[in-house]
Amino acid sequence: MSDATLDEVSVLSAIYCGEGEFQLVRQSAQDGFVVRINCSAGGDRGQNVNVVFHLHPNYPSCPPDISVSSTGLSRTQCHSIRQKLLDKAASLPSEPMVHQLVEYLQQCVELTEKHRTGEDAVKEREKEEWAAVLSLDHIRSRNHYVGLLERWSQQLQLTGRLLLGQNILVILQGARCDIKEFCRRLKTIKVDVDASGKKCKERMMKVLIETAFNLSSQDSLQGFVVKNYHSLPELTAVFQELNMTELYEQILPTLK
Repeated sequence: MSDATLDEVSVLSAIYCGEGEFQLVRQSAQDGFVVRINCSAGGDRGQNVNVVFHLHPNYPSCPPDISVSSTGLSRTQCHSIRQKLLDKAASLPSEPMVHQLVEYLQQCVELTEKHRTGEDAVKEREKEEWAAVLSLDHIRSRNHYVGLLERWSQQLQLTGRLLLGQNILVILQGARCDIKEFCRRLKTIKVDVDASGKKCKERMMKVLIETAFNLSSQDSLQGFVVKNYHSLPELTAVFQELNMTELYEQILPTLK
């Protein structure tokens, strides 16, 4: 057990002097030192992270063993941070390194938190209420096609309208990720038949508009309804009834 290690442990106890921040878990000539440091890391969200360093008798000639735990991080995240610390320790010169590793730990946790915050933001955006208007090329096998659309809307918890006229339009409302899944199915599953009667996919489907669109509870679409229209004024009236005039005005130039 070197004097340098003794000095380092003494310095660590002085640096991490807050209540519960530093603990000398074990000390022996055979096993060396085991110290636990409880630090706050991760910027504004401030995760409490426990890191245990086992300083072997021949430390710092060999890097310490390290374990990481935190109630605010997943086991996978803790394992990833531990591996980064071990890699960092292996790359450092053979000299006292625990304080340097703790500072590096704080950087790792902060990056982990930023990544998780970004993922949470994406998930929240995906859960937002969105509206989309799709244009279909044709519906020849009406019963089969419409039955699929109704089933998908139920499975994906989407509400909407299928508007049959000169333009075949589908209005959808729900979580953005579910709308995307609806569109994926349209393009990858055989939903209709072509002019020769062979089963085909809706490869010509177009998304005319997709946007965050929160309606009040009384204006929200209910169920999935099939509606025929015979003129542009009738189509306009449908969107007005749904309080989607703004969406309609944006897609109007694309209609036949």
